[in-house]
Amino acid sequence: MFAIVDCNSFYCSCERLFRPELQCLPVVVLSNNDGCIISRSDEAKNLGVDMGGPYFKAKPLIEKYGVATFSSNYNLYGNLSWRVMETMRMLLPPQSVEVYSVDECFINLKHIAPAELTAFSTHLKETVEQWTGIKVSIGVAPTKVLCKVANRLAKKNKAITNCVLVLNTPRRLEQALQKTPVEDIWGVGRQFANKLRMLNINTALDLSKQNIAWAHRNLGGVVGMRLIRELNGFESIAMKEELVQKKMIATTRMFGSPVTELKDMKEAIATYTARAAEKLRRQQCAAACISVFVVPKETPTIGRFRHGPSISAYTLLPQATSATNELIKASINLVIQLYEKGRLYKKAGVILSHIVPDDAIQGNLFTENKIGKNKLLMNTIDNVNFAMRDDIIKFAASGTSRNWKMRQELRSPRYTARWNEICLVH
Repeated sequence: MFAIVDCNSFYCSCERLFRPELQCLPVVVLSNNDGCIISRSDEAKNLGVDMGGPYFKAKPLIEKYGVATFSSNYNLYGNLSWRVMETMRMLLPPQSVEVYSVDECFINLKHIAPAELTAFSTHLKETVEQWTGIKVSIGVAPTKVLCKVANRLAKKNKAITNCVLVLNTPRRLEQALQKTPVEDIWGVGRQFANKLRMLNINTALDLSKQNIAWAHRNLGGVVGMRLIRELNGFESIAMKEELVQKKMIATTRMFGSPVTELKDMKEAIATYTARAAEKLRRQQCAAACISVFVVPKETPTIGRFRHGPSISAYTLLPQATSATNELIKASINLVIQLYEKGRLYKKAGVILSHIVPDDAIQGNLFTENKIGKNKLLMNTIDNVNFAMRDDIIKFAASGTSRNWKMRQELRSPRYTARWNEICLVH
C-alpha cells in the first residue's frame, strides 16, 4: 500500500502558523507581483473567492469580508515544507518517502499491516501537525493514482474522514471511483477530460472499466495504459529515489513593473544568474551551458500573444564552472543579444544546464585554470551571505536600486529564515 500526504491549503497554513488569530478566518495568498490568488483557505473558498483568479477582480469581495491577504513568502514556505518532509523521514523507514511537490509526498506503507493502516495514518497525521503546525490530509490506497483519489475525498469530507481515508477493500475502491469525476483524476488534463465525457466516460469508475488496448489508442499510449492499470489497483507508477543532483537549474522572475532599459535588464539577469549559481554550488556542481530568456509585455506589434512569445539564447562555456562572475559575464552577453530598444519586458530568467560534479571538470588547454581560486572565493561569499542574509555581498552587475524587483507589498515576515524577522511573543 502507498499513501500521499498533502498539506491543506499549504501557503495559507504557513501564514496562519505564526498568526493564530487567523485560524478559522478566510485567508488568501497571492502569486508573484501580487497578481493572482494561488492559495485560499476553506473559509475563503466558501465566500466565492476563485482559485487562480486575478487579485484586482477579487479585491472587492476580499475587502467586503475582511479576508486576510498575503504576498508569496517563499522563504517561509520552503523552510516549513522542509520541516514537514524531514518529519516524514524521521517517522518512516529509509527510502520510504518521495517528495512530489512543495506540499505533497508519497510514502511507501508496505511495512504496515492492512489492519493497522488507518491507525498508523492517523498517528502520522497527528504527529506531523503537532511537530510542524501544518495540517495535512492522507490518502491510502494500492497505487499512486488511487492515493490521489483517496486524498481528494479525504479533504472533501473532512468532517467525516478527519482528513484520513484508506481504500483497502474492493467496495471502498469502487465507491471512491464512482465519486470521482474524470477531470479530477491525477494525470487527466482538460482536453482528455472533455474527450472522455464525449465518449460518455464521466467518472473514474467508468474509465477503470476500459481495457488496455483502448487506453493505448485514446489516452496517450503507455501513459494511458499505466493510468488504467493504476485505477484497477495494479502498481504501474513506482516510487522514485530522491533526486540528489538536479540536471538543470533555473531562476526566473516576473518584474515588479515592465522593464524598458537595457541597464535594468542586465541587473535583473545578473541577479538571477547569481541565484542560480548559488543553487549550483549547493549541490557541488558546475555548468557548461547557460541560457537566458526574456518575455516581452503585450504591445500592438506582438499580435495575438498575450504577453508576447519568450525570446531566448544560450552559449556553451569553454569550461564548466560554478563561479558567479564567469556565469554573469556569459549571461550579460546573451541579454545584450536579446534586448530590443523600445520594447517592454515583463519577465526574464536564467537556466544552467550540462551540469557535472565540480570535482570532475574537464580542463581546457587554452584558458587559465582558475577553478581552485574561484571555488575559494565563491565559498567565502556564500558563507557570508548565508550568515548575514539578503545578499550582503553581491556583484556590482546586480545593481543596487533594483527598480525591477518583484512586488511583494503584502509579504509577511520570514519568521524562520531571518533573525530580524523572528516571531515576537509578548
